[in-house]
Amino acid sequence: MGEPLIIENLSKSYGSVTALAGVDLEIGAGEIVALLGPNGAGKTTLVSIVAALLQPDSGQVRINGVDPHAHPQKARRHLGVAPQETGVYPVLSARDNLRFFGSLAGLGKGDLRRRIEEVAKAFELSRLLDRQAQTLSSGERRRLHTAMALMHSPSLLLLDEPTAGVDVEARAHLMEVVRGLADAGAAIVYSTHYLAEVEELDASVAILDRGRIVARDSVRGLIRSHGRSRIELVGPNLESVYLTMTGRPFAANGNSNGALSRSGNARA
Repeated sequence: MGEPLIIENLSKSYGSVTALAGVDLEIGAGEIVALLGPNGAGKTTLVSIVAALLQPDSGQVRINGVDPHAHPQKARRHLGVAPQETGVYPVLSARDNLRFFGSLAGLGKGDLRRRIEEVAKAFELSRLLDRQAQTLSSGERRRLHTAMALMHSPSLLLLDEPTAGVDVEARAHLMEVVRGLADAGAAIVYSTHYLAEVEELDASVAILDRGRIVARDSVRGLIRSHGRSRIELVGPNLESVYLTMTGRPFAANGNSNGALSRSGNARA
């Protein structure tokens, strides 16, 4: 079994537009990597290829040593995906949503019962299990949506804006859960438009711009190497690194374009 995620020389074009131009990226067990980049940088394409939603023109992806395009079912055993757009079934209860996605991942009855209890506790959903998903608040649905991706205890997680639409308390709890998953050995690709979350999670950073990884390091390493602010009154920080590497300010409230929810001609 290999590293949770290895990407080698990945390329993809849409006609005359190059979305990815030879991307290399490796993520180890227990590592959280914040994938940052402006719209059009190639984030959607990169993550869609990892999730086997889109075929690359060239290059390789390995999830625990498995090619997700050659062996999609085998790769999915190791992969959990939580797109930005919540994918719960509104007329089903929270419990039945978890049961359905757990059964799709191949869990038997005993494992289903155990994992439903575990993820419900982790995401503070235990008291909501018998309520229809459509009666939950947007933050509760977001927590359910993320919990569904964890039913089969994947070793690689693709999380797109997991704290979108949740309140401050729920956000803090979700951050604790994500950090705990990494501490337990999961590799996590974390897409966010809030730089504070990157620092709170002690995540490393991969900045993607114009189809290439232009920076890859810890937050401290990036600030030390590239963080000199262009504005004298502002000290070096992650936002100044982003500005230096992409030539554009970080859009804190920008539209991530649902990097894990679409394939095809999406290129954000």
